[in-house]
Amino acid sequence: MLTLHWPKALLILLIACFCLSHLKAQDTAFETATFHQAHLHLTDVIVTDILSPPVASRVYMYAHVAAYEALVATTPSAGYLSLAGQIRQLSAVPVPPKTLNPAIASLEAFLVTGRSMIFSEQMFDEKVAKIWLSFQQKGYNSAIVEASRAYGRQVAEHILAWSSQDNYKATRAMRRYAPIKRAGAWLPTPPGYMAAIEPYWNRIRTLVLDSAAQFKPLPNPPFNTQPSSDFYKLAKEVQQTGINLTPEQTLIANFWDCNPFFLNTQGHLNFGTKKLSPGGHWLSIAGQVATQKQADMLKSSAAYTLTSIALFEGFVSCWDEKYRSNVIRPETYINAYIDEKWRPLLQTPPFPEYTSGHSVISSAVAVVLTSWFGDNIAFLDATEVPYGLPKRQFQSFNQAAEEAAISRLYGGIHYRPAIENGQKQGQQIGEYILKKLRIRK
Repeated sequence: MLTLHWPKALLILLIACFCLSHLKAQDTAFETATFHQAHLHLTDVIVTDILSPPVASRVYMYAHVAAYEALVATTPSAGYLSLAGQIRQLSAVPVPPKTLNPAIASLEAFLVTGRSMIFSEQMFDEKVAKIWLSFQQKGYNSAIVEASRAYGRQVAEHILAWSSQDNYKATRAMRRYAPIKRAGAWLPTPPGYMAAIEPYWNRIRTLVLDSAAQFKPLPNPPFNTQPSSDFYKLAKEVQQTGINLTPEQTLIANFWDCNPFFLNTQGHLNFGTKKLSPGGHWLSIAGQVATQKQADMLKSSAAYTLTSIALFEGFVSCWDEKYRSNVIRPETYINAYIDEKWRPLLQTPPFPEYTSGHSVISSAVAVVLTSWFGDNIAFLDATEVPYGLPKRQFQSFNQAAEEAAISRLYGGIHYRPAIENGQKQGQQIGEYILKKLRIRK
């Protein structure tokens, strides 16, 4: 009798195992997709709150470090390493309980950390409520969900305590920046003549860089108004490029504009158009490639975290140079010494010119993403579709970074040295991050 029923019992067991493994695969895919969605929710609120590029990079970094550390702590057998002891002043997160869901703990750590750093809390809470409702609808055990979220909050509290020591609050209380009164120094630009953004950002604690000035770039050519001078010729290149833009160059400039607050002026009426920051664009690329490569939640989290660290360090380094060299913007120079009627394609950002932030952060991120996903990874970037621009195809992260950098010349807001030296600065930052951080065992 036993012999007759054994094959049937085995068949039932095999079917049950298959169904269980299939369900687990579905849950894992759902958790990873939800994590990507949570990142998009945070981006939506960052756009709504009009956070400047440096400030946005800080929000992204702390939220993703929280998510990553929660995942690493709850999945010790996965082979990933904590950033504790590798990043300045970051200590190990609390030890997790045995029974919890790592993805849920990570999501809660991400969401709680991110929420503490934005203004539109009600908007964010509405998005978050939908996330937890989706877990309920999927049939997740409520006790495990609550235990996992409780641990995620512990991790968030740990990361927020660490964030409170980075000198950010002190920079909020510093006096309003006054433009330097010397020839060739930066001045506010039209149409809004807005105040300088984050003049004290170099005082923010770095993560792995020895200091904000560790990768100080070569000096910009000295200011000069003579037509025979190097500076005049650089400005002339910006002017002529702007006059002779091709349709493709115009598209490239607009695709990488990433101006968080474009000021529209119609007569006496002024109103702003909100867009994601340049850091938000690169994190979008990281998420799109992770999805394309079917990366699991841990690998996706590591990609976001490496990208956000590169962005954060890039902005600290770049802003250190901006307010040290304090170079006049092309629009101001060209209007004063070449053509008073010339206008750049893009709206000039409200801070000094040298070096190019896009060039620095794009080059730094390209280095770390190439290391993580590989070289020559082709991808279709749909980041700007919600803003009315088409998708763009790239054959590698480096190609995208090159295009992002040169887009600032097409846009009329940077001279060539700011772009080229900014790329070198970013390359050095990216390579140093890879040298200092170990993500896998």
